[in-house]
Amino acid sequence: MSANASRRDVLSQILGQGLAAGLSILALPSLARAQSPAPPPRGAVPPAEHSVTERTPIEVNARSIASFEPRERSRVRFGSLEFRSGLVLTSPYRGFGGLSGFRFLDTQGERKGERFVAISDQGGWFTGRIRYDGRAMVGLADVEAAPMLNADGRPVTEKRYWYDTESLALDGTNAYVGLERVNQLMRFDIAKGFASARGQVLPLPSAAKKLPYNKGLEALVAVPKGQPLAGTLIALSERGLDQSGNLIAFLVGGLTPGQFSIRRTENFDISDAVLLPSGELLILERKFSWFTGVNIRIRAIPLKQIAPNALVDGPTLFEADLGHEIDNMEGIDAHVTPDGETVLTLVSDDNFSMLQRTLLLQFTLVE
Repeated sequence: MSANASRRDVLSQILGQGLAAGLSILALPSLARAQSPAPPPRGAVPPAEHSVTERTPIEVNARSIASFEPRERSRVRFGSLEFRSGLVLTSPYRGFGGLSGFRFLDTQGERKGERFVAISDQGGWFTGRIRYDGRAMVGLADVEAAPMLNADGRPVTEKRYWYDTESLALDGTNAYVGLERVNQLMRFDIAKGFASARGQVLPLPSAAKKLPYNKGLEALVAVPKGQPLAGTLIALSERGLDQSGNLIAFLVGGLTPGQFSIRRTENFDISDAVLLPSGELLILERKFSWFTGVNIRIRAIPLKQIAPNALVDGPTLFEADLGHEIDNMEGIDAHVTPDGETVLTLVSDDNFSMLQRTLLLQFTLVE
């Protein structure tokens, strides 16, 4: 039996036993908890066994995903994307997992799309390097973990509900992190590395404080020079809805700060976003239900459409469900290869659950 079928069977068995209505949310699979207002178990990540600023080398094992669609193994084209390779990641380090933000780092002398930083939704940094064999990812190397620090040099998780670090954007030597449950934005000076960086809380529009609990800031994108809205931080909510039922987003800083909306369709929520050099904002979305399982999609929205009070929309480039090798996909980034190919990298948040996986997937954008 395939892994996809096994996960669907688990969900079906739980539904058949009628547990969804009667038990605590902790008794449900984490795919449901990812859409729930209940906080994750605080014991999911062990207490730090090192000084708060120390980088901890960790082992991460990788198993290759041979095909994105097990039902049709030779298929590589999915909408506007072409599957390149995928990995299932595991680690004996108990704090590994919950990856909700992922960005590549610009480094000299290394292959594009190699060095990365990821954040855990339990307030942790992970840095490392993707190893390749030709076009295909084969593993990770030089992976280190470190707790995310507040302005006092203490882990951000020491403050109640400040562990849900869901979104990440990079702009030069600054890293921006969004904390979903408290709808706060922090800036880290990473010039000397992530482990020693201390977060400073930045002001947000008052409307951001009114976003729904656990449906708040889910994606951050820093707009670079040469693009419309240069110098602006785009902050997107997971499921904060305006009066028309569309998804709320904010333009923070820059020359034209304000609020805009993204048309919501088919009950999809936002999980991350990335800005392409071409000027398209790609939005990674997902939805979950007990009847259809997990679905994900990617939409493309021209950056030039975004402005205060605008309602924006764009075509769907890609869709997938549990018949494909997906999980709770929460992170997306892009890089351009020396050959000019635009490669999208997606990462999943396993919620520290035995029923879920940490996946790293790569696709070529072919249209």
